[in-house]
Amino acid sequence: MAKKISKNMAKVRAQVEDRPYSLQDAVPLLKKVQYAKFDETVDLTLRLGVDPKHADQMVRGTVVLPHGLGKTKRVAVIASGDRLREAEAAGADIVGGEDMVERIQKESWTDFDALIATPDMMKSVGRLGKVLGPRGLMPNPKTGTVTNDVAAAIREIKAGKVEFRTDKTALVHVPVGKLSFPPQKLIDNATTVINSVVRAKPSAAKGKYIRGITLSSTMGPGIALDSEVAEAAGKP
Repeated sequence: MAKKISKNMAKVRAQVEDRPYSLQDAVPLLKKVQYAKFDETVDLTLRLGVDPKHADQMVRGTVVLPHGLGKTKRVAVIASGDRLREAEAAGADIVGGEDMVERIQKESWTDFDALIATPDMMKSVGRLGKVLGPRGLMPNPKTGTVTNDVAAAIREIKAGKVEFRTDKTALVHVPVGKLSFPPQKLIDNATTVINSVVRAKPSAAKGKYIRGITLSSTMGPGIALDSEVAEAAGKP
């Protein structure tokens, strides 16, 4: 049975043609069809020609958005000694050591948007996989969240660093800002994400890599982007 859509959604979908758009046309259109009463998040979804079941075809990385996400992330740091003081000086919102590990483990506490840990604390942090993993908060060297340079990691996250990775259906979902952003800022952020995903193409991936790209807002319709967007982004 087909899912019934609201009158508002039916109305805005009617304004979106069944064809791929350029980013320059898609962003203004997304703003035009807005009907929600709050400032929606704009998301980019990329369908990739990879098989996530194979480790050598997983696509994962991080990218700092040139215009951020429109909100300041709450950053927690698990460290010891001088690194704790460095984290506080760099603007970490929550700083702790074994005490924080224990709180997360016992209370399933995750009142933060990103977690950074120093390598020496990973033996303890490793016990938190069941709590942090499902929430996408587990520190990982590949995303720069396991590091001794906690100050730099904090600055990047506060500046708008986002993580991208393929899910089990070979899709990558990445937020690129708020609908209230000026169109060019959303275009810049989206292009930066597409560029990063294109450059992260695994050598094991065969055939067409970018199979489709969709731009959408929290309550709005999905707008298909043309393949030239990815091709242009992938050029040096």
